[in-house]
Amino acid sequence: MNYLKAVLNDDEDTEIKNLKILISSGKKLRKNVSKYEKEFKKYNSTTIQKIKKIEPIKIEKIIKPKISKIDTNKSQYTIDSVYSKNNTIVINFKTNITRDYVKFFEKKAKSGNQDIYDIKGRFKDAHPTKLAIKGVKQIVIKQEKYNTLRILFEDKINLKTSYIINKKQLLLKVSNIGKQKIKKTKAVISKSPKIVKTGQNRVIVLDAGHGGKDSGAVGSKKRYEKIAVFKVTKYLESILKHRGYKVYLTRTNDRFIKVKNRTVLANKKKADIFLSIHANAAHKSRIAEANGIETFFLSPARNARAKRVAALENKSDVRNMSGSTKQAFLESLNRPRITASHKLSIDIQRNMLFSVRKQYKDVVDGGVREGPFWVLVGAQMPSVLIEIGYITHKIEGRRLYQNKYQKNLAHGIANGIDSYFAKNP
Repeated sequence: MNYLKAVLNDDEDTEIKNLKILISSGKKLRKNVSKYEKEFKKYNSTTIQKIKKIEPIKIEKIIKPKISKIDTNKSQYTIDSVYSKNNTIVINFKTNITRDYVKFFEKKAKSGNQDIYDIKGRFKDAHPTKLAIKGVKQIVIKQEKYNTLRILFEDKINLKTSYIINKKQLLLKVSNIGKQKIKKTKAVISKSPKIVKTGQNRVIVLDAGHGGKDSGAVGSKKRYEKIAVFKVTKYLESILKHRGYKVYLTRTNDRFIKVKNRTVLANKKKADIFLSIHANAAHKSRIAEANGIETFFLSPARNARAKRVAALENKSDVRNMSGSTKQAFLESLNRPRITASHKLSIDIQRNMLFSVRKQYKDVVDGGVREGPFWVLVGAQMPSVLIEIGYITHKIEGRRLYQNKYQKNLAHGIANGIDSYFAKNP
């Protein structure tokens, strides 16, 4: 906390002093202090630069080597070829590539559903190249920016696309050609979410909220949050294992675990994602109207509703921090991890809704929100908190105790996880 305060007050001397203490104490406790050591090195290099004498710059005539136009043109193109084969678009690069070369997003246009891939690289023949896969309405290729090649898939249905990186090659695959062309009945939502089985070598830790002496929210007829969320978690565990995921539970029975200890297992198992499952509750004045499912990711709360839900779930936390200190801590969180958690929450929320609305069309979409949930703070991987419904609502509270509804929720969450890994391999 002293280090955070020093950072906020821009007190460099105190920052360095506290970094030394963090590194020394961490080593004695056999903790990983690499990030603090890196930060300390930055201060050292800054200090050296301040002390170092400024040498006069000698201005010499620089003779630039002549580069022929032919060489320049060749070097600016990093992609050798792009072509379609069966249900796959093949992109061949001149050098090895990583996942940082690919950005994926979806878009709903008047002409249809679009899956868009922005690929780092420049392709000489982007304009004349034509791409086509039988069963897909159209595939567009263009040099979107100087160093960004865009490949866009468009169809009336929501295509299931995924990508594979193999050294110098990128493969964009469509896996549901012809399978969703059948007209859907009115009883089913027209837009189907992406579902691609990607469970191999993935580790997931599931946290059923509350437990033991902490019953969580309580609905009518003594319906306890801790029981409903545990049942959904167990169904979800079974589905994910069947799909090839390695799954661990923070609690396997009705016992209490401190909020700050719930992510310990996830970090120990080096999980790919961490999910905490809860049920919501409303004040007496709003019991009749408050319902719906929503998904949260860790971030400083921006609205009153997110703060209210977070306060409810943070009750059993015992951290002794002032409001301003908590806010400063949240602001210092790892931004890339927050971004990944946001993507995960979108996929889970969308697929949960699709799953339950097949049979329960009145389920309300509470949306994806950000909030200061302390159960997610310790996770070193993308993490979300899911509110599967309001235990205090007359209809929704009853459904949360029904096996059929619990299984629908679990299937939706599992499909959301599949979708997330398909887009972020």
